[in-house]
Amino acid sequence: MTGIIDFHSHYIPPEVAQNTAFFKVNWSDIDKQLHAMDTQGIEKALLFYPAADAHLKMGGWANVCRIYNEKIASVANKHRDRFIGAGIIPVDTPSKILDEAKRIQTLGLKIFSMASSYEGKFLDDEMFYPLYEFAQAQNFPIHVHPQIIHPIGETQVKDPLLSPVLEYIFDVSMCVGKMMMEGVFDKFKKTNFIFAHYGGILPFVKERFDNTYKMLRTRNFVKDLGKNPGEYFKNLYFETSGSKSAGSLVCALEITDAKHILFGSDYPANQNVAASIDTIKNSSLSAQEKQAILGQNALRLIP
Repeated sequence: MTGIIDFHSHYIPPEVAQNTAFFKVNWSDIDKQLHAMDTQGIEKALLFYPAADAHLKMGGWANVCRIYNEKIASVANKHRDRFIGAGIIPVDTPSKILDEAKRIQTLGLKIFSMASSYEGKFLDDEMFYPLYEFAQAQNFPIHVHPQIIHPIGETQVKDPLLSPVLEYIFDVSMCVGKMMMEGVFDKFKKTNFIFAHYGGILPFVKERFDNTYKMLRTRNFVKDLGKNPGEYFKNLYFETSGSKSAGSLVCALEITDAKHILFGSDYPANQNVAASIDTIKNSSLSAQEKQAILGQNALRLIP
């Protein structure tokens, strides 16, 4: 049986963490992370950046990428049997994105980590197309994490509870929607996009997406997507991001199948990883489907 592979785990090198507002404590202890993995029976974990604000103090994204990608690669190479590293790109310098993508590959990292938006610019923007082309050609998955710096809605409401609970998640959902509307999933059909937190609210609005799209098409109020929105969603990948809700898992299975869902702990933000694992183990899914979510799907994306 495939061991558990965690597709949503964070580590920030101290050199970067000390320049963030929130992530200075408990986000740079790799030994503690390994102990937590051993305790919960997690064989491997994907390490990536939590869309932090270090670039504001480090002179831009290029400096953050240089340090972060090298350090995360060092950890992943040192613990090759335990960690998979994800690299980040200099979004404030579009001309350097492809160069950094190639450097990420050279460093031995296996996946690109992106936020759902950057200062209001979502991932449907053409500045990201060269990265998607590279990812498609080199078989690099792209993991999309909620943006926590100025997410959608924060100009109207900025609240220490409402922002992370609602606005971060809405940002992911809007990202998926804009990528669909701009044809990104059609242009880059072989690029594997993985969205955190079950794609935000997508599982709850899939039916509304389809019904509203059909209604608007009858009056030519929306462009022809070629198929219903739900047909796009079922071919995307989503991860559980530490969810302990059996209902959320059931809802996610209404927009896709078990082959497109991956287990993610959201460690260290989520300290009750066991409950997140048990949600899948205790579900009504078949043994084969549970195994797919807990590890095999990850191995298929990153052999």
